[in-house]
Amino acid sequence: MNERTTPNTPGCGFGQRVQYDRDDNEPPSIAVATALATYHGEDVTDSSVRLYDYIDPEALDSLFVRTYGGGDRSTGTVVFDVDDVTVTVSPEQVEVTG
Repeated sequence: MNERTTPNTPGCGFGQRVQYDRDDNEPPSIAVATALATYHGEDVTDSSVRLYDYIDPEALDSLFVRTYGGGDRSTGTVVFDVDDVTVTVSPEQVEVTG
């Protein structure tokens, strides 16, 4: 896991971002929850954001699983809003911008 927050203070404000690099076996929904918690300066287990209020976590995860032939889905992004921030999910990372 690799997080980059601008600036390095708890919780970000307007115009700030968190970039979270996903581990190979980490579902996108978990990465999104972690990135959102980091953005808001919260612990992921105590986060005020409930991901399923904004997007179906299982559907999100299914967009980035291996193909039936075993290949990676190395292209494509999913973009959605969570309150006042935009979440961009790609195969390798999650970015949260405000």
